Amino acid sequence: MKNIIAVASFAAILLVSCTSKAPVATAAPAASTSTPEQIAQGKTIFENSCGRCHKLPDPTSHNSVQWVGIMNSMAPKAKLTDDQHQWVYDYIVSVKK
Repeated sequence: MKNIIAVASFAAILLVSCTSKAPVATAAPAASTSTPEQIAQGKTIFENSCGRCHKLPDPTSHNSVQWVGIMNSMAPKAKLTDDQHQWVYDYIVSVKK
């Protein structure tokens, strides 16, 4: 009886460890929801708020996915509202390479 429990436990562990992991979502950034006026405001915020602390990066130096991470780390430091964060992001990714 102990052998059956041991084998069943081992089989259960083996099955769980061999199943594939849940796929990680790699959602692309959402399309711009900002108006042209808001994107223009995003450019102004980018130049004034971001440029206050460091040299402005070239918007074409990173792709849109990389900018998500950069913006998520920098927006709180610049004390941007959620709307301002979106406008700056939309401005940055609107700049053509």
